[in-house]
Amino acid sequence: MFYVMYVHRTGILKSFGASGSSGRSSSLECLSALLEDCRMKYILLKPTGKVAVEESPPPVLKKGDILVQMKACGLCGTDVEKMQGRYLASQPVLGHEASGVVSEVGEDVEGFKVGDRVFPHHHVPCYQCHLCRHGSETMCPHYRASNLDPGGFSEYFRVPAWNVDHGGVLRLPGHVTFEEASLIEPTACCIRALNRCNVSGDETVLIIGAGPIGLTHLRLLSIRGATVMVSDINVTRLEFAERLGASLVYDATKTDFSSKIKEQTGGMGADLVVVASGSSVALAQALNAVRKGGKVCLFGVPAKGSRLDYDFSDIFNSEISIITSNAATEVESKAALKLMEERRLNLSSLITHRFKISDFEMAVETAFEGNCGKIIITP
Repeated sequence: MFYVMYVHRTGILKSFGASGSSGRSSSLECLSALLEDCRMKYILLKPTGKVAVEESPPPVLKKGDILVQMKACGLCGTDVEKMQGRYLASQPVLGHEASGVVSEVGEDVEGFKVGDRVFPHHHVPCYQCHLCRHGSETMCPHYRASNLDPGGFSEYFRVPAWNVDHGGVLRLPGHVTFEEASLIEPTACCIRALNRCNVSGDETVLIIGAGPIGLTHLRLLSIRGATVMVSDINVTRLEFAERLGASLVYDATKTDFSSKIKEQTGGMGADLVVVASGSSVALAQALNAVRKGGKVCLFGVPAKGSRLDYDFSDIFNSEISIITSNAATEVESKAALKLMEERRLNLSSLITHRFKISDFEMAVETAFEGNCGKIIITP
């Protein structure tokens, strides 16, 4: 016997029931009908750049899709940049650092069931094209072709069959919280960047930018054994960096940290500088702080139209490598989840603010102010 009662959006108490040999199929039909009859809140990015809290029925599943009830979703800098019209590299969908519970599975879905706790990656490559075979998976033409629908800032979202079939959905261990799981994607992006830079344990690394991404780099570099220094213009964020293990911090409004770095390294400069900011000024500072033969990782997303005023002969003569890193795959996502499962990162301490979907604009205002760590959106 299957029987459920719920309050319809009109306020009327309704019920579904089924029994007998057809109980299982009837119960699934009842559940689908219930979901279609309900309304969910989600964040919509309008063409004007404004956001609105909208209501609609949950997305209808297609063959191979799964529906996830969102439990936590991180607010990323690229979400804010999409609202500002500064980030145009992917679809105008907000929310990609989401975790939750599978609430419905589509036809032919294998390996997942209702009730599974999951982290779904919003983009997944094909692993078969020329770009994928040569280590550029995030440049795959299929990579950005799919996304969470209508986005991670939604009470329910659809994960496309492409993502499900290509390994983009990770099942969460019981002791990894939903908030921790919402940090998997940004952590995975940092892991990929550091792998591309081939960081070794005896290196001195400078991180420019002590926001949540810069601090995530700090934690990852620390467990690799690197000596890490951090610069920022925000005192609150520098205090975060000190608590998380930075060997030195520099207030960029008061200190010429490029000179200070060279003083600390016997006149050489940092082996690696991670630019966790989209500012072209920060990139120029990185080039001045890195040693000859060193590496600069351009990780922060530059705004469309950004220009760099720099003497490129210095880059050539000093043999400086500029390495970019864009996004991540489920390979790095699995590595991030493993570190969380092993309790090696302690990234939950980065979370300072939590907002409901209905208070999304307040969350964005808090992010603009800058005196915060990671912001999490919940239903």
